[in-house]
Amino acid sequence: MFPGPRTGPGWLLAQRFSLALGLLGLCTFIVYIERGGYRDAYGGAMSLLDCLYYSTVSLSTTGYGDIVPVSTAARAVNIVVITPLRLGFILLLVGTTLEVLTTTARAQSRARRWRRTVHDHTVVIGYGTKGRAAAYALRDGGARFDQMIVIDPDAASIAQATEDGMAGLVGDATLIRVLEQAEVARATRVMIATHRDDTSVLACLTVRRLNPRATVVVAIRQSENEELTRTAGADSVVVYADTAGRLLGVSALSPATGDIASDLLSAGTGLELIEREATAADFGSTGPANPEILLGILRSGTLHKFGEGEALKVQPGDRLVMVRHAQDEATA
Repeated sequence: MFPGPRTGPGWLLAQRFSLALGLLGLCTFIVYIERGGYRDAYGGAMSLLDCLYYSTVSLSTTGYGDIVPVSTAARAVNIVVITPLRLGFILLLVGTTLEVLTTTARAQSRARRWRRTVHDHTVVIGYGTKGRAAAYALRDGGARFDQMIVIDPDAASIAQATEDGMAGLVGDATLIRVLEQAEVARATRVMIATHRDDTSVLACLTVRRLNPRATVVVAIRQSENEELTRTAGADSVVVYADTAGRLLGVSALSPATGDIASDLLSAGTGLELIEREATAADFGSTGPANPEILLGILRSGTLHKFGEGEALKVQPGDRLVMVRHAQDEATA
């Protein structure tokens, strides 16, 4: 599924079928009112069933000829009313068939074009509260929704993702064929936020099999599964139950500290956590100039945190993890 109108073939058929039944009902009502002006080849008065039968064969252009209008009024009604209804009925059937075929072909074409052209995108596995918040945080950090695809077994969650502006895929992200449809092998980052830790670990293993280079971030509930998740190939593991609990405890002891911690997790406003390449102005220093505050140096895949061990001088190729004011981004 892709952003935009999501009128599926099933809904379209149901809508058109209802319109067709409405036209049939209207025609039956008109014939029933003028039933005295019709003649049944088998004799007898026109019943409601006879009127429905005549309307059905007339609108479908079958025309067996066993029931015919004989009065002037009935024939005039056929010319003025029944014939336009017949044309509308035929156009409705033909138009529905063409539109369903066109919609299906268009969806398949969009999916093929997306898979052919997408690269360096983000795959979000699980679009519940965590997954959606992670996608929005990524967007606030500069990523674009049109470069994200969501995988979730729940069709309602995928509908929400496409409404938000992302591509969506209904399926089980632990299956290779599903991840291949999302072109995981060409993704830059993968965020896994399923409802179960075992599902997250298996999805991480499968992602790593297809893409050993992407940044994989996994959210899990239980802290005892953190080491297992890292062994599965996760670059970063967020234990959301413990994290939320610690933030709650810190806020209870010091509401101001809790506010700052929440602010740090919100990109684009106030204080924000960032990671950037070291520039020439940083080389040889033990920390960037104010108003940035150095928290750690990422060197050769190892994060050296500020205050742990001896101070490291920034070198070419380092990446700096720091806190800064969001408004300072343009000058950084």
